[in-house]
Amino acid sequence: MENTKPIPQYKSREGFLQSLKRIFFIEKLYNITGFILLSALAIITAVGTAYAGVEFGVLLIAGIVALPLLYAIIAYPKFGIIVLLIMSYILFVLSEFGLDGPIGTIMDGLQMLLVLGMFIQMKRDKNWAIFKSPITWVSLLWLAYNLIEVLNPYAGSSMAWLYTVRPVAITTLTYFVFMYNINSVKYIRLIFKIWLVLTCIGAAYAFKQEYIGFNSHEQAYLATPGVAELLFINGHWRKFSIFADPVAFAYNMVMPSIFCICMLTLDIKLWKKIVFGCLIGFFLDAMLFSGTRGANVLIPAALGLFVVLKFNRRILIATVLAAIFLVFLITVPTSNQNLYRFQTAFKPNNDDSYNLRKRNQKRIQPYIVSHVMGGGLGSTGEWGQRFTPNTYLAHFPPDSGYIRVAVEDGWGGLLVFCFFMFIVILTGINNYFLIEDKELKTYCLAMTLIVFAYNIANFPQEALAQFPSNILFYMEAALINITLRLDIAQRQERTKLLGFPVLLK
Repeated sequence: MENTKPIPQYKSREGFLQSLKRIFFIEKLYNITGFILLSALAIITAVGTAYAGVEFGVLLIAGIVALPLLYAIIAYPKFGIIVLLIMSYILFVLSEFGLDGPIGTIMDGLQMLLVLGMFIQMKRDKNWAIFKSPITWVSLLWLAYNLIEVLNPYAGSSMAWLYTVRPVAITTLTYFVFMYNINSVKYIRLIFKIWLVLTCIGAAYAFKQEYIGFNSHEQAYLATPGVAELLFINGHWRKFSIFADPVAFAYNMVMPSIFCICMLTLDIKLWKKIVFGCLIGFFLDAMLFSGTRGANVLIPAALGLFVVLKFNRRILIATVLAAIFLVFLITVPTSNQNLYRFQTAFKPNNDDSYNLRKRNQKRIQPYIVSHVMGGGLGSTGEWGQRFTPNTYLAHFPPDSGYIRVAVEDGWGGLLVFCFFMFIVILTGINNYFLIEDKELKTYCLAMTLIVFAYNIANFPQEALAQFPSNILFYMEAALINITLRLDIAQRQERTKLLGFPVLLK
């Protein structure tokens, strides 16, 4: 009987996956399968474009790119974190290329993919101890309070609560994504490098807006009713660069500047210190184009805490010189609108806008005192005008992150939020003195100062409401814990190498 060879069959799922790996990753479609797939794709794209227009081809190619991208975000969370960071900066630029609709939903989906990837990882590696920190508990407390707000009897709309709590909850969960996946000094350095590059792009584009002008999309936005009243001050347009508004732009120039100031204290090469010094000047100069007065006080405030935590003779001398220069900038006569607006930040009682905000805050105080849970999430601002347009709160301008919390979450929510901010800063200070490694110690110091600056910035403006500030805030809070965790791991490794028992916990 003639011997016949059996038809090859995949005996297991692993065999099938190995075959796919060989076809796509080893041979890279340089085979008959690749020829068939790419030929079919080309035919489908050509025919679809011919009958349905260019949109068909664009959507098809976007779908082909999107599927492996979504898989990569879930399967490789470190890659996903980088994508999240980049997207938080370019999100508002995408609208200029025809991406209409609720762009915030894109970020929500991206964050949820990262959260999903984290839970998949934790199903395999159940390491819950990695989240152990006071910051974790206060983050959960703040999240729980916002969820309980759905039961607020004074809330005018459950839909307003739903639209408001969604980004709060999802953004809070990114803290756990950062805590779980940022696990090496090398990766932290990569994140900081990408952050500084994105900031440079934002600063450079602000210079373009200042000295060259706005593009057609930006001019159309500036022509929107009500926009000129906010952005055209004393015959000069406030710049917003690639961000949602001038406030978000200004704060995202200040925070990297604080980081660069801290990096100057490291024992690094001279050329690196020169680069960091130039970046500080570049970012702060661009910040002036925003006309956001609240941002001008953040550097002096952060430097105040910086001197307290890292007190020595050299820093004291540098601080005194910086204070003298600041006094000169505040008092020097000028006709430059950017510098003049900078000076008014240190003379708030002479500013009509600041006095109006004080009157509004005074007016709303009786309501805050009488409502422990506030008027409900989304009762003010955009969602209030959309879902409860006939209420008093819908037309109240909070103009402050803390005032918004007090009005929507009540004085009870304000206490929870202040406790949350206090614990983050306190943990940062404690960890700074516990860390031994100089590089990690400097990173922890920078993150603590930035959170402290956000805390101050949240009073005159809503500092944590826009991308990328909301993402960066939780990343910085997570890094306060991660730097100590990595430092302890380094000390344990050194102890093992020396042959001593591990005493650190």
